[in-house]
Amino acid sequence: MDVNAATVSEALNGLTESHPELRRHLSTGEGKLRAFVNLYLNDEGVRHLSAKEATAVSSSDTLSIVPSIAGGLDWKPSLRG
Repeated sequence: MDVNAATVSEALNGLTESHPELRRHLSTGEGKLRAFVNLYLNDEGVRHLSAKEATAVSSSDTLSIVPSIAGGLDWKPSLRG
């Protein structure tokens, strides 16, 4: 999806305006990015950029949203003959 924005934060706002159901999955009630949501501007983690979500973007940039996945079943197969 293309979003017209000047910063990472504006791009996220544009996305959630078009798809409001995403807001609760991406942001806390205080509007902060959820801890398990990872954003990448091109190939750089946004949390590691000096300006973080205030980082400027251009029309050639790609913003990727990658949710962390954790947990699961501690599964051990049993071998039966």
